[in-house]
Amino acid sequence: MAQFSVEDGVKPAFSAPIFSFIQLGRRMLQDIDAFPSSSRALAGRTVLQIVPDLQSGGAERAAIDIAQALHEAGARALVATTGGRMVSELQAKGGVWLPFPAATKNPLAMALNSARLARILREEGVDIVHARSRACAWIAYYAARRMGARFVTTYHSVYGGTSAIKQRYNSIMAAGDAVIANSQFTASHIAELYPAAAERVVVIARGIDLRAFSPAAVEPQRVERARAAWGVAPHQRVALLPARLAARKGHLVLIEAARRLVAEGLADVRFVCVGDAPNAGFRQSLAAQIARAELADVVLTPGYWSDMPAAYLAAAVAVAPSTTPEAFGRVAVEAQALGAPVIVSDIGAALETVLAPPQAPAREATGWRVPAGDAAALAQAIRAALELRPSERDALTARARRHVQAHFSIERMCAATLDVYARLLAGGAR
Repeated sequence: MAQFSVEDGVKPAFSAPIFSFIQLGRRMLQDIDAFPSSSRALAGRTVLQIVPDLQSGGAERAAIDIAQALHEAGARALVATTGGRMVSELQAKGGVWLPFPAATKNPLAMALNSARLARILREEGVDIVHARSRACAWIAYYAARRMGARFVTTYHSVYGGTSAIKQRYNSIMAAGDAVIANSQFTASHIAELYPAAAERVVVIARGIDLRAFSPAAVEPQRVERARAAWGVAPHQRVALLPARLAARKGHLVLIEAARRLVAEGLADVRFVCVGDAPNAGFRQSLAAQIARAELADVVLTPGYWSDMPAAYLAAAVAVAPSTTPEAFGRVAVEAQALGAPVIVSDIGAALETVLAPPQAPAREATGWRVPAGDAAALAQAIRAALELRPSERDALTARARRHVQAHFSIERMCAATLDVYARLLAGGAR
């Protein structure tokens, strides 16, 4: 596993020769259970996470989960962020919200915020700063170096851009004393672009709370409330796409798949797309596409929905038809945990989160993988999921939940992350 170099030579730009991918794979494939216990090492320490906001999303959810784990380990868990609907949950779980303009990407404001953050690190006695986005990482990098704090980054996404300026901007995410990749796919991407960071990369898959994402934990009334809020009739089945409304999440592909299925006579299914709409322009184009396909009563976009366990239980099938590679893909893991048959695009980290042929035999499959952007293949997979016999569905969901329990629990993620922190602190003062 990674050695977590904390030498002064770490910089947010990289030029070393490419590391052997065989060596990288060997390091990354070591079991995270090899990490030592970290609770005693972190007691009394202060860790500050910085994230743009706490509205919704995987990075935001991870920040709250780690804050809770730090609190339970006896550490102070600070989160610097502009705020959002998840702040109350952070505070309820032992985290401390530090109102901070972390979402800004204005260069001058970022420079001023770095100085401001450095003062916070000094006043609060922060030992580790953990950045979960690029703009936040640039702010935190220089503040941490100035104050002698350890610096950690998490690659939550495969950042786009091929220009030299964009690559330079993205490179900060590989500048951590420890660089957490949320999948093997992400780790390989980091190694290819920033080979000098390979020795500092550790793979920690995103984890979910299997107690909350359990069919036994969800009362029927919660499922009924979700269906009623979406406008789904009792006799109608739901094909669920839970993701913020964005072109790369595959909403347009789902609309075309829905059009094909309706044309084939499928009449009792509603395609429900729950999620925020940060881009008003895309929401308008999505509505126009639904109207052109004459699916206004079939494809529903009810907006953000907070009770995701109930949403998955309300679904006959969950889909994540991303058109660009996902660095992890939380939807697939959550859906499998709740027993909703899941269909994902055959790109990115989907090969790790959903088992399917040809990488796994059909008897071990936990869902379906289809070519990205292929509406016909998506429609075929949706039909296959809806036509499962009860015994086939039960077997599939049992395999899927075992897969999630083995690899994607929140306990596993938190233990591995806290052990990264402990190893950095064991390296001594800067």
